[in-house]
Amino acid sequence: MTNLLEMKGVSRRVSDSFSLGGIDLAVGAGEVVGLVGTNGAGKTTTLRAALGLLHTDSGSIRLFGQPFGPGCKAPVQREARSRVGMVLDACPFPRDHTVSQVVACVAPAYSNWDQATFDDLTARAGILPKTKVRDLSRGMGMKLQLAVALSHGAELLVLDEATAGLDPIARDEVLDQLRAFASAGDDGQGRGAAHGVLLSSHITSDLERIADRVVAIDAGRIAFDVPREDITDTAGIAHCASSRASEVLSCVDDARLLRREYGCDVLVPNRFEFAEAFPDVACDHASVDEYLHFFLKGETR
Repeated sequence: MTNLLEMKGVSRRVSDSFSLGGIDLAVGAGEVVGLVGTNGAGKTTTLRAALGLLHTDSGSIRLFGQPFGPGCKAPVQREARSRVGMVLDACPFPRDHTVSQVVACVAPAYSNWDQATFDDLTARAGILPKTKVRDLSRGMGMKLQLAVALSHGAELLVLDEATAGLDPIARDEVLDQLRAFASAGDDGQGRGAAHGVLLSSHITSDLERIADRVVAIDAGRIAFDVPREDITDTAGIAHCASSRASEVLSCVDDARLLRREYGCDVLVPNRFEFAEAFPDVACDHASVDEYLHFFLKGETR
């Protein structure tokens, strides 16, 4: 699988109290990668570093297979960034501009701007050319950003908390669009999709729907990087008394324990194997949110 984005050992001291520490992160062709973590964990800082907007102290970054970062020559940076579409949590375009004026400002920056694609995407979203940015709902502002990103031939979409605050219908439409984008395109040699999506989000149910992999950041470091189905399809949460929890921890590799008022919950990597070994202990499937909570707060043996 071709990596559109690859970060290896990327570190950056941001302040006396926070730094990125040895970030390893990749987005492969055809992948949707979800980035999760608490507020202040380092998600936005990681995205900024990935896009060359932040000087790093160590490590390497490759974008579309080429070395990338603030140290690269300006033409190299411009060419690489022209292949990336960035979507933010708030629409960044001037509020007093109409949609047509936004296009007039943005289109000249891209040599491969496709006005027909933009017109089609905005028409399908119900966004009129004369509408001012300030009059767009949050969902419409998101769709406008996506329309811009998809109209200049972006191969990698990077979204920073972009689905937060959207109503369920608008969010579903955006997620469908992201999944379709990741599945589209070809690498020129018949080996599948050459598009990818890196989505930072607090709404973990979004990632359960479209993500191929989930990466968690905690205090500037990678806490886990696993296929999404390893969480939602395979992992489980066992509910048992404290005395039984100790037995589970001693028998199950990589189990994590959370003590509750009523007993203990144990995250197990494979609930089917667990059910065979402990048939008398109830075990439910795990969500991304629960999996993250166990990794950040859970005890190990």
